[in-house]
Amino acid sequence: MQLSDLSLRLHALSVLRGVLRLPLVNAYAETLSAFDRSAADFADRYGALCAARFACGDISRFFLNAVHFDVNTLTDTIDAPADALLAAATHDIEVLNGLLALSGSQLCEAAALHFDADALRSLPDFAPSAALPFTTGAELAGYYRSEGYGFFAQSSAFSMQDDGSALPIVHPDTIRLHDLPGYERQKKQVLQNTRAFLDGKDANNILLYGDKGTGKSSTVKAVANEYADRGLKIIQMSPRHITCFPKLFEQTLRSPFRFIVFLDDLTFDREDDNFAALKAFIEGGLAGKPSNLVIYATSNRRHLIRESMADRQGDDVRVRDTLETVTSLSDRFGLEITFSVPDKDEYLYIVEQLADESGLALERDELHLLAERFALRRNGRSPRTARQFISQQLAERYGNA
Repeated sequence: MQLSDLSLRLHALSVLRGVLRLPLVNAYAETLSAFDRSAADFADRYGALCAARFACGDISRFFLNAVHFDVNTLTDTIDAPADALLAAATHDIEVLNGLLALSGSQLCEAAALHFDADALRSLPDFAPSAALPFTTGAELAGYYRSEGYGFFAQSSAFSMQDDGSALPIVHPDTIRLHDLPGYERQKKQVLQNTRAFLDGKDANNILLYGDKGTGKSSTVKAVANEYADRGLKIIQMSPRHITCFPKLFEQTLRSPFRFIVFLDDLTFDREDDNFAALKAFIEGGLAGKPSNLVIYATSNRRHLIRESMADRQGDDVRVRDTLETVTSLSDRFGLEITFSVPDKDEYLYIVEQLADESGLALERDELHLLAERFALRRNGRSPRTARQFISQQLAERYGNA
């Protein structure tokens, strides 16, 4: 490799490192800049580069993620980027691909010739890496359009943190709708609303309420997984993080993805400030929520707020005010879906479907008898009870094998 080639790459890196701000890019730039200093300085910088490469693992994936998860001028004008912008992006891609194609031995050989120091040839080597899956700015723009971009491209699922930031979930629950037998009407309602939302049509915030163990939370997660390939993201938020909505709205507003904010097991005390805050965020606040975001909440309570008999005592005016306060939040969800405890036939149907999917070979009469006994010993019939029953049967058969 000629020193002039390295100088050109160094100049290109000086611009690119200010855009990507990646430690590995800085390590490359520092190594190349050592050609203007001494052999000893090169050896030190090259050692730091090797350490940085080792820490990053797959270098090609590292650079691809850096570009994929970036928000830049190209993403800001992705619908109609200027020719000059595409040309600049092409230049940056060439620089990154040039770094990926560079091996350690090439760098060390160039340094040994430049400093007339044969010892530099004995430094550790590293192999060149695969190129990025795009070579021009136009191809990168196409990649952004098909794969999305920015922070939320990192995962299909996120969880809100106490500081108001969203953390990618590396291994989200992979449950799908075919794993949830029964409740076909309820699943159909959630699916129809979600499809309308993904198609840019009017869609409602949804409250899924009813008995415990009936699959409310699983349905939300399964629907999100069903459409993850269409850019649907799910962000799980604890009720205590409701005050983080403004920050979340700001983060999602410019994103190309669509989001389900998932509020699981939502229940409030009457004095809870988050109760009024959520009402304002759903409907009634001055700052409207982004059009690429809907709220799906689950609760065991229809009205989301704990009541006592004392709340219903008093004159007629006070009772009406109390009831209106209690229902004021749930009424702001455009779609309310009830998940009730299944009757015997539906419970046994769910058991049969789960048994077939898991390969549990039992005569139907015996299966039904054991499932009913299991439900009586537990908290009654529910999809959760059915899954626990199947798991127990499989475990017993494995232990007896």
